[in-house]
Amino acid sequence: MKRLHVHLSVDDLVGSVTFYTALFGAGPTVSKPDYAKWMLDNPCMNFAISARGGKAGVDHFGIQVEIPEELSEVYGRLRQAERPALEEGATTCCYANSEKAWTSDPQGLLWESFLTTGDSTVYGDDGALEGFRAGGGAEAESSPCCSPKHAPAAKTACCSGTGARK
Repeated sequence: MKRLHVHLSVDDLVGSVTFYTALFGAGPTVSKPDYAKWMLDNPCMNFAISARGGKAGVDHFGIQVEIPEELSEVYGRLRQAERPALEEGATTCCYANSEKAWTSDPQGLLWESFLTTGDSTVYGDDGALEGFRAGGGAEAESSPCCSPKHAPAAKTACCSGTGARK
């Protein structure tokens, strides 16, 4: 099963958790001081919010899969879209260990394709995305998910992505 992923940056995490809990009729399945996530079945969505210093609004979209074969299928579709892509491989981001790739649509909206392989006690560091910019693969300031601009003041050396730029 594939699940739509939407990640928003918010200014008020507590107020946003209250709002989205009411909207979805359920509390978050993951709740951290700077992050919350709902794994919804109806609609089938991984909806996440974070308050990590980024500009409020849409951070990125994604497709979450449940098995490696689905991830291979999505990666194949990314290649057919003829857009720059970054296959990170194994990484830690958003309190989860994942296998993932990034691309952007023609408007520059970032899309993440990923398979979650486990939980993490740290938010993570998506350093492999540095240098990958939506819409062209050119130099960029940072990752949309776990970048220094989103990192807490006391950044830890918790994880790093592996993989090659495509």
